[in-house]
Amino acid sequence: MWQRGLNWAAIALVGIFGLMWVGIVIYADHFSALWMRIAQVVFGFLLFGWAVQKAIWMINEGHGSKR
Repeated sequence: MWQRGLNWAAIALVGIFGLMWVGIVIYADHFSALWMRIAQVVFGFLLFGWAVQKAIWMINEGHGSKR
């Protein structure tokens, strides 16, 4: 039970961090090269995508174990 809660916390933290990373790069980073900002935005979206994928996996796994 604790492990499942910690898994959800980790997924949420990674997803929030990914979105914050994108926001900071877009709105606050004006001194980096354009290609570097694009790479950082892609990295942030990859983190967010990982979190969404894991959340979907956790939901599907949770429903499968209760049958």
